[in-house]
Amino acid sequence: MAQPRSMSQPSARIDLVHYLVHNKTMKYVNMHDAKTNLSRYVAGLAPGEVLVLCNRNQPVAEVRAISKPKRPIRRIGACKGEFEVTDAFFDPLPQDILDAFNGK
Repeated sequence: MAQPRSMSQPSARIDLVHYLVHNKTMKYVNMHDAKTNLSRYVAGLAPGEVLVLCNRNQPVAEVRAISKPKRPIRRIGACKGEFEVTDAFFDPLPQDILDAFNGK
């Protein structure tokens, strides 16, 4: 029968999330190669990936992809019946308002 592990013993298992975040999503690139192909490397980054820039194989900087903010999908006709556009909306503007737009 297996003995229960005490809380003071460290776990020997590998934390998969920690492994994936720190090992699988990093690309190491030397500085000279990054100067030549930076736009290609940045375009290839997925959200959460890190591009590590190295100088003489020593990491010196990280470039991270920024995820786009999620915007709600607008539903066509969501305000139907809430307001009415009258025919006066399409009439030409008065001359004093047109002059204000033109800086006169």
